Amino acid sequence: MSESTQKAATPLSLALLFPFATILLWSANTIVTKSAATVIEPASIALYRWALAFLVLTPFVGKGVWSARAIIAGHWPKLALLGVLGMASYQGLAYEAAKTTSAINMGIIIALMPLMTVLLANSLSGERLTARRVLAALISLAGLVVLLTRGSPAEIFSHGLHIGDALMLMACFSNALYGVLLRRFAIPLPTWQQLYAQIFFGVLAIAPFWIFGPKSPVTAANAPLILFATVFASLLAPVLWIEGVRRLGAARATLFINLLPPVVALMAWTLLGEQLYSYHVIGGLVALAGVALGL
Repeated sequence: MSESTQKAATPLSLALLFPFATILLWSANTIVTKSAATVIEPASIALYRWALAFLVLTPFVGKGVWSARAIIAGHWPKLALLGVLGMASYQGLAYEAAKTTSAINMGIIIALMPLMTVLLANSLSGERLTARRVLAALISLAGLVVLLTRGSPAEIFSHGLHIGDALMLMACFSNALYGVLLRRFAIPLPTWQQLYAQIFFGVLAIAPFWIFGPKSPVTAANAPLILFATVFASLLAPVLWIEGVRRLGAARATLFINLLPPVVALMAWTLLGEQLYSYHVIGGLVALAGVALGL
């Protein structure tokens, strides 16, 4: 059965499970990221997470990567840039942001990535914007602004963003650029081999910050956080996301990112004790309306 036939034969309700499961894992990882802020340094968890993922993947893809070493050598600058953007920059900035912003705010800002991706894809790759996609993104953005400014949008002009929020915005821009360049580069490697090479370069980029900055050892308190970030966020979530994109298409799957704010807010409320307010509910509902419009 061809990929297009399988996509057409897959019930929509089943296909929706893949991006939704990914969102649950990414939301849980946001909680893990916030929890890690008090028990492990950002460079340490970023390095341990991706180094462990590299080791876990080695028995499965190492042989294929060695066979494709000539292709990797010919595309290493692109692979290195992707590794820096998607592994080192995005996660490093997110872990640093968690020190000074809430998990709820982090989830809200992450949900800006669809809009960032649409704009970057239009400017860098020439992908055409449809009126429906732009409207859906703008509606979701309006909901996110309500959430981010605590129901007072004018506050962003008078007080600006907190450092943690600004760092999280930079992290999301990095990841959105990663997604656009990943499609534009079209490196002739299977998905897992390409991910493996990107992780390698990402670890190299993180290593200096770990070597020359403050370090944290692996302890009983932070080991579960490292393991979750490695197994579920670094390995399982990409598999589910790739399958969701394959079955639904990138445009529809990406809209699920807007589900992050309400899911993260619920998790932060129940697991971290962060307070929920009316602007969280209002902003979350508006963001969800954007998702519904774009499906």
